[in-house]
Amino acid sequence: MEIATDLRQAAARLRSAEYRVVVMDQSLVDAEPSEADAVLQHVGSALPVQVNFGISDAGRVIREVRAAVGRRQREEKILQQAAQKALSTELREPLTALLLSCELAMEVPNLPVAAVEQIRSVHRLARSLRTRLTGS
Repeated sequence: MEIATDLRQAAARLRSAEYRVVVMDQSLVDAEPSEADAVLQHVGSALPVQVNFGISDAGRVIREVRAAVGRRQREEKILQQAAQKALSTELREPLTALLLSCELAMEVPNLPVAAVEQIRSVHRLARSLRTRLTGS
C-alpha cells in the first residue's frame, strides 16, 4: 500500500507502477476535477474507488474496497464467460467441418499409413479443442 498526499503525486505514482486498487478521497476529486481526471487516465487496469474520508472510518473504507473488488471479479467472470461463448459459437462450424473432413480423409482407400496417422492426430486435436470450447 502506498499513500499519495495529493492527486499530482498519485498520478506520478500511477505512471511508474501498476496497482490493483486506487482509493481516492472524494473531496479531493470534487475539489480538483482536472487533477482527478489526470489520475484516472493513468489508473490502467487498477480499480478506482472513491471514498469520503471525512465520514468514513478504516472499516468502511475496507468494506468499500472489498465490495468494489467483488464487483470487478463478478464482471470479469461474466465477460470471460461471454467471450468463451462467442469463441465457441464462432468456431463450432469450422471445427465440425474439420472433424468431418478428417473422418472422410481417413476413409480414402490405399492411403499411406503415415498419412492416416497424421489425419488421426489432427482429428484428436480438433476433438480436444471442441471439448475444451464446449466444456463437455
